[in-house]
Amino acid sequence: MEIVSTAPEQSFSFGRQLGQLLQEGSVICLIGNLGAGKTLLVQGIAQGLGLNEEITSPTFTVMNVYEGTIPVYHFDLYRLESPEQLVDIGFDEYTNAGGIAIIEWPDKFPGFMPDSYLRIELIKTGDNDRLIKVSHQGAHHHLLYEELKQACS
Repeated sequence: MEIVSTAPEQSFSFGRQLGQLLQEGSVICLIGNLGAGKTLLVQGIAQGLGLNEEITSPTFTVMNVYEGTIPVYHFDLYRLESPEQLVDIGFDEYTNAGGIAIIEWPDKFPGFMPDSYLRIELIKTGDNDRLIKVSHQGAHHHLLYEELKQACS
């Protein structure tokens, strides 16, 4: 599925729609260059989940935890250099904890991602323009993908 966003508000709105569909155990992998809008998308997801906290990129902390009806574990793997660092932060424990895991820069450690996830790639095509490509890996996230596709049509 591909979505064209011509304004930050549209990307945020897409995130909000996605957030309204997420359930315990959902894993979202966000791919995109610096400045592509990954954090803005997470802010929209958080609003869709009913979170009222300030959502910031965990670039320097590696992970932020947001407590809501369902806990959200927001990872930024940009600064990590080895799979051992994933072990050090308890990556597997959090991604299997029953909350919602949102992972920025999953392409740094593709062999260490969960078996099933929703993959969202943000491609900057202009100052405010983004191409949002959505796909899924594994059967568990197929239904979420189909629900999102329906919501966006």
